[in-house]
Amino acid sequence: MSSSSTSSVVDALLVRDADGQYRPARAEEVLSQARRVLSHRVRRGATMSSPQAVKDHLRLEIGALEHEVFCVLFLDAQHRIIALKQMFRGTVTQTSVYPREVVKEALSVNAAAVILAHNHPSGSVEPSRADEFLTQTLKTALALVDVRVLDHLVVAGADVCSFAERGLV
Repeated sequence: MSSSSTSSVVDALLVRDADGQYRPARAEEVLSQARRVLSHRVRRGATMSSPQAVKDHLRLEIGALEHEVFCVLFLDAQHRIIALKQMFRGTVTQTSVYPREVVKEALSVNAAAVILAHNHPSGSVEPSRADEFLTQTLKTALALVDVRVLDHLVVAGADVCSFAERGLV
């Protein structure tokens, strides 16, 4: 075996098959396990003490999709997770988001705060003017029912842009 193929096997994550033998894990197995680990970090009742866990979870869930989706992470008054819901699905370039439906869902789960998120299949993590306008519209609509918008995350592949970190929320 050449040194380059040896190093790739040595660097691989291993899984045990039904016969008890170890073999390199397939990409799907690694991603599946990563989703499982991150879903435990981003689960109902967990406190949002780690924005990084949310970003990592969203990277895996929506970062590689070929169509846009709009998700909302609903939080209680102590910023514990109530639910992460994919609210809307769109095309490769846009998603229609209906503020009324986001407000209805926030009220139905008794949320005190939300984190908004959507993906950009184009690969560009830069928020558009429409993204900024939507964020302000949702912030205004949700404020009428005492629900705070804490952040809006744009996910493009492995990159995530936080509106809060940029002062846009």
